[in-house]
Formats: sequence, C-alpha cells, structure tokens
Amino acid sequence: MDLVKILSEKYMKEEISEFNVGDTVRVLVRVKEGNRERSQAFEGTIIARKHGGINETITVRRVSYGVGVEKVFPIHSPSIESITVIRHGKVRRAKLYYLRDRVGKKAKVKERI
Repeated sequence: MDLVKILSEKYMKEEISEFNVGDTVRVLVRVKEGNRERSQAFEGTIIARKHGGINETITVRRVSYGVGVEKVFPIHSPSIESITVIRHGKVRRAKLYYLRDRVGKKAKVKERI
C-alpha cells in the first residue's frame, strides 16, 4: 500500500451515515469560543460531494434571511460531530450548482420515497 494511504486511514471516521447529493442534512460542528466549546448546527441541501478518502468534502447550501449561504465541510474532520440526514432528495445530477440561480419553490428538491 501507499504510505500516504496507510497514514490517512487511521484518521478517517468509521461510521459515516449514508447521504448523497440532493439530501437535506444537519451538520453539527464543534465551535470553540475562548475556553468554551459548543455544537453549532448547519442545515441545508448537499449540492456537491468532492474528492475521496481523507480529503472528501460536501458543500451544503441553505437560504438564510433571503441570502444563500454555502459551507464546505470536510467529512473526516475532527470538528464535525455528526451528519444527520433529514430527508432524501431525488436528483439526476452529481452537482446541483443550478440551485444557486433558483429562488422560491423552484429551488426545492423533490423527496425520494
């Protein structure tokens, strides 16, 4: 095996919930403020999933006060507490960048049953 793969495997998370592009998820992130530590939730739709292995990231988008907000989360980061799937989306694309241009009901993703 490659030396980089061996070193990165011990830092990868074992149990990752099954999620895909189009799903609505709640990501709990550990935030450190001074000497306190708390969990902050970010809920939105996954519009992209990139890379693989230890470098895998997801881009989550939500609309907050009429403004679109996107955050990129490294899946295997120690600051990510959990990723919970709220609803599964039915999409036919690998990247949902077209949602950036949509407003209102057009920006919704159909639910997979």
